[in-house]
Amino acid sequence: MQKPMASLSYSSLLFLTTLLISWFMVSSSANFYQDFDITWGDGRARILDNGQLLTLSLDKASGSGFQSKNEFLFGKIDMQLKLVPGNSAGTVTAYYLSSQGPTHDEIDFEFLGNLSGDPYILHTNVYSQGKGGREQQFYLWFDPTADFHTYSILWNPQRIIFSVDGTPIREFKNPESVGVAYPKNQPMRLYSSLWNADDWATRGGLVKTDWSQAPFTASYRNFNADACVWGSGSSSCSSSSPSTGNSTNGGWLNEELDATSQERLKWVQKNYMIYNYCADAKRFPQQFPPECGIN
Repeated sequence: MQKPMASLSYSSLLFLTTLLISWFMVSSSANFYQDFDITWGDGRARILDNGQLLTLSLDKASGSGFQSKNEFLFGKIDMQLKLVPGNSAGTVTAYYLSSQGPTHDEIDFEFLGNLSGDPYILHTNVYSQGKGGREQQFYLWFDPTADFHTYSILWNPQRIIFSVDGTPIREFKNPESVGVAYPKNQPMRLYSSLWNADDWATRGGLVKTDWSQAPFTASYRNFNADACVWGSGSSSCSSSSPSTGNSTNGGWLNEELDATSQERLKWVQKNYMIYNYCADAKRFPQQFPPECGIN
């Protein structure tokens, strides 16, 4: 599928905005030693540059992963990622918030690798009370393997907003008004992993991982969590400051898309969305899920 072309004027504006946002993100670097635990991979995950850089690697024997030390109950989470370059077919780089258990909540970014020259697919999903199936997929308007880009999750009681370099790509509004559960009671950790999924990830599993290209490596930097930290059965937002990280005003707690952001969201969805479960009549021949009416 060819990527549609956007207008030059809007693309130029988007590029300038991305540069500004990237500059501000770089100014708020964190330390991976303090914020994360490497959870698996037998040495394939590494923290480098005095805690300023983290890399995950995948080879035929194993992938790797990490998780945040803190649990969060609402927040704005930012991370800069540089994805696996070259022929990444069969690989998946997952970056997500999740609680635990059979009725877990989860907010997903997943990057599905592809053959050299073909675009990555950015897969998003939202789980509430163990129920997911709310996929939207996108191409990106840049090469995500050439440099770092900022991927953000804003999660507050009213909505979840997925953003790339400050540009919103998806909004999931709280659907409790139509009888659908929303992630709001279970604290979640941030996780990331790099793993082999060549049974489904690239063209439905038709393209397999080329292990002669291994090891595959994804890189991370500039984590920032302006969020409510959960600990000992209570939230940091119920006491003094409503956040942790470099910003402490907690403005994200009631944040919504303004008119400019809504236009940018429409631009992305018109030009780069390649799948929306709320438009899949074959999957839902009788009626779409109730939350589709408000999202």
